[in-house]
Amino acid sequence: MARRCQLTGKKPQVGHNVSHANNRTKRRFLPNLQYKRIWIPEERKWIRLRISTRALRTLDKKGFYGMVKDLKKRGETELIRQLEKKLQKKLI
Repeated sequence: MARRCQLTGKKPQVGHNVSHANNRTKRRFLPNLQYKRIWIPEERKWIRLRISTRALRTLDKKGFYGMVKDLKKRGETELIRQLEKKLQKKLI
């Protein structure tokens, strides 16, 4: 399974470990992903998503459909398609 947030699209970043002698080796910065069950009142159902903790805070603030609206505005069609598949309906 890909290490990617299903709401924000956040994925691993690449950087360097830098030693005291300034030697550089490649490393990955992984997003803090959690499995969460999210209640969608409009659908009257739970869905299980793998989302970052930052997305979880934003979800509390904006709500599920608010975040989906932002995804659509940014043009994240692949993420919207994944969510539609989970809900089995057309979103917004």
